[in-house]
Amino acid sequence: MERLEVAATQEKLHPLIIRDQQHLIQNISCSTSSNMKLEESNPCISKSTRLPRKRFYRARAHSNPLSDSHFPVPISPHHVDYSFHFPQFFPSPNSDSSSDSDSRKIEFADIGCGFGGLLISLATLFPNTLMIGMELRDKVTEYVKERILALRISNPNQYQNVSVVRTNSMKYIPNYFSKLQLSKMFFLFPDPHFKEKNHRRRVISPFLLDEYAYVIKEGGIIYTITDVEELGEWMKSCLENHPLFEGLTDEELDADPVVKLLKCATEEGQKVERNGGQTFTAVFRRIAMK
Repeated sequence: MERLEVAATQEKLHPLIIRDQQHLIQNISCSTSSNMKLEESNPCISKSTRLPRKRFYRARAHSNPLSDSHFPVPISPHHVDYSFHFPQFFPSPNSDSSSDSDSRKIEFADIGCGFGGLLISLATLFPNTLMIGMELRDKVTEYVKERILALRISNPNQYQNVSVVRTNSMKYIPNYFSKLQLSKMFFLFPDPHFKEKNHRRRVISPFLLDEYAYVIKEGGIIYTITDVEELGEWMKSCLENHPLFEGLTDEELDADPVVKLLKCATEEGQKVERNGGQTFTAVFRRIAMK
């Protein structure tokens, strides 16, 4: 009954999804000159870098993933119009242009992407791979949107493969991704939820790994990193005990260029490094059912 009520609510929210996406594409489609004029009068935009200033988008370090949030959620992956996120790769539904976009899928998902540091690095490392960040905090999501927009304007034909969406990934992963769609998922410096009664809020758990295994293709990889040792052991243990994941060997970790970005690409990782902190990494591959 609860699922039916959620579906009904999502049906009503579908026009809101289109409205928000249309607003995003209108922003992306603005000419460079008009955006430069806006930047000159907008204190939220740095005049030197033309990137959004983070101090105007401050938010709480974490949000409660179990609370009800008021934002639109697609009914299924087929109800997400990614032409508004990736206009260079997906023609508008109203366009007559032919494209192979039907065969293109988002392959990377950064869960709790924060201020988008990893996404920005991955966008140039994998320029032909579509990727999206999923963030629960409203102001942080808006910052990442503005950051991507600014980078697209100042770097023509770059950063077209990256976008962000505000959502609760602990609840709505199957609403955005189809079965075996993703090749990489990232969980970088998640909320540790120290109290035992709050462990159910952790983004890596036996129950949630079932959902992640559903959307990750065989051979796909889950990357996790934290500066909290107990959480690092928790995430590693959950992955080790799940029948659909196996750890990468040391040789595979050394050969993977993405592993090197886990510590240095994110704002949180840079802060840990500045403070001389220690990090705990767990990288696992999706395997077939034995």
